Amino acid sequence: MSDKPRTFPLPLSALADKSGKAFAPARVATPQTATQNAAQSAARGVAVVPAPQGRAAPSRSHVYALERAQAPTPAAPRQNPLVSDAVRRAMVARVAKQGVKDALVLEAMQAVPRHLFMEEALASQAYIDASLPIGHHQTISQPYIVARMIEVLRANGSLKRVLEIGTGCGYQAAVLARVAAEVFSVERILPLHELAKANLRPLRVPNLRLHYGDGMLGLPQAAPFDGIILAAAGLEVPQALLEQLTIGGRLVAPVGARLQHLQLISRVAKQEWISETLEDCHFVPLRPGTV
Repeated sequence: MSDKPRTFPLPLSALADKSGKAFAPARVATPQTATQNAAQSAARGVAVVPAPQGRAAPSRSHVYALERAQAPTPAAPRQNPLVSDAVRRAMVARVAKQGVKDALVLEAMQAVPRHLFMEEALASQAYIDASLPIGHHQTISQPYIVARMIEVLRANGSLKRVLEIGTGCGYQAAVLARVAAEVFSVERILPLHELAKANLRPLRVPNLRLHYGDGMLGLPQAAPFDGIILAAAGLEVPQALLEQLTIGGRLVAPVGARLQHLQLISRVAKQEWISETLEDCHFVPLRPGTV
């Protein structure tokens, strides 16, 4: 909802035609000098207007008024009603109705425009409760599962340093960045890593760092983390990720092959972790290496 563009009067010499040449003021020629003036004026690019019988020649201000009246007025931008703030509020209300109670997470979901993280052709579906394709056989997770996983990770406490495995298009990372002090996100598919950077750049998220690499190895140079979240399902959680949790830290991940469930793993000692199964889910598979 940007303001309608304002117009300011310009001198006639500032107007230009489609070729980029400035419009010169119109001049009036008498019958005796019309031929001579036409040749001279054409060489200088000046239009010659014969004086109408019985009428005064148009003044410079009148000529400019005519030019200005004929110029098209830019239309004010109109927001697509399918990606409006009201639609996003309705999505958040639906997520809350599904059981997500954390007010900070719900505020983050309201603040991040999900439609900016997907192709324009799919933008009208951005706020339905479904996962949607983002290319390379990957998806953007459904709004409910994004909110639910972050709520479990936060557990109504503060998150200082969080690691996300599977940046994808960057949406979940943007939501995480609104509830955690620092977020590091790793993507193994180079085109998606570049896509996430392009999607996130206009939002100017200062506490988010994107990395291209093998997510199954974690990010040891930035460890330890008090929260780790996975956006892809493995048969088990990689040991490297468990080792990068702080004592007292929490990890949320989908686990399984065809039948998957969300798992919460908490590190309670240097060599001790406890696990809790939460609910069924469906994610793309967790894979090693980079492509």
